[in-house]
Amino acid sequence: MRVLVTGGAGYIGSVVVEELLAAGHEVAVIDNLSKGHADAVPRGRDGPRRPARRRPLRRLLRHARVEAVVHMAADSLVGESVQSPAKYYENNVVAGLGLLDAMVEIGVHRLVFSSTAAVYGEPETQPIDETAPTRPTNPYGETKLALERALAWYERAYGLRSASLRYFNAAGASARCGESHDPETHLIPLVLQVALGRAPYVTLYGDDYPTPDGTCVRDYIHVVDLARAHVLALSGLDRGSCIYNLGCGGAGYSVRQVVDTARAVTGAAIPVRLGARRAGDPAVLVASSARIQHDLGWQPRLGALATIVESAWTWLRVHPHGYAH
Repeated sequence: MRVLVTGGAGYIGSVVVEELLAAGHEVAVIDNLSKGHADAVPRGRDGPRRPARRRPLRRLLRHARVEAVVHMAADSLVGESVQSPAKYYENNVVAGLGLLDAMVEIGVHRLVFSSTAAVYGEPETQPIDETAPTRPTNPYGETKLALERALAWYERAYGLRSASLRYFNAAGASARCGESHDPETHLIPLVLQVALGRAPYVTLYGDDYPTPDGTCVRDYIHVVDLARAHVLALSGLDRGSCIYNLGCGGAGYSVRQVVDTARAVTGAAIPVRLGARRAGDPAVLVASSARIQHDLGWQPRLGALATIVESAWTWLRVHPHGYAH
């Protein structure tokens, strides 16, 4: 198919573009480069796919003869969403609805939506499956859920089929695309920056949680496995709209496990300091991906924590300053 990827210059979006191209799809990318990187956009068969920042969306959909959209573009920092909810409603909801309206007008009826497990808030049971109540605790999760709910109504009214993919922590790197944020907020790249000598230590926010080692347990999924799920979900739209969780398929990994694994992979000491708990940090957040495994046959091939960390470390050593150098 001819697929438009919004946010295709971002960390996850660029790897989704790679996987779409590998599966034989034609890909166009749109990205405002506020967080993405033009150098992250993979080369297609006919040269670089550069972000289109100013071309009107309807014209782009028509000109590229788009048949499906993978919608990755969004603001996604929980803390920022609490401080600036207007920004998140404008970009994640208002702009998202603008995309849906453009698709309906042009006649594009397939969408894969990059959602988040933040729609669940603080679930009472683990692992979290798709039947868990959706109770977001921040504007980021709330705005993602708002667009998910809009998608259900757009299907009923206009026949727009969608797959909403809810996931926690993408990590790792492909051979050419990795994680490069400024500022960096994700645990694995923060730990690896210490190993690289670019930061003095890693802060552990609490060590008295009711978990095996006292630190928070989270779900990490390799970005390539995550991207493969988007490609499978696109093909699966023939069966109808759906919502899928995406996780590592196990019990998750603690903060200390991430640090210890990074020490083993890098050979660096990686000092840690203990900080206070962060408000709203649940002890455990792990997603069940049983539904997508059953429906689409998706399986995480790169789910081992050491594999995730090693791929991120390999990329970071080649790009110690991200895509800037």
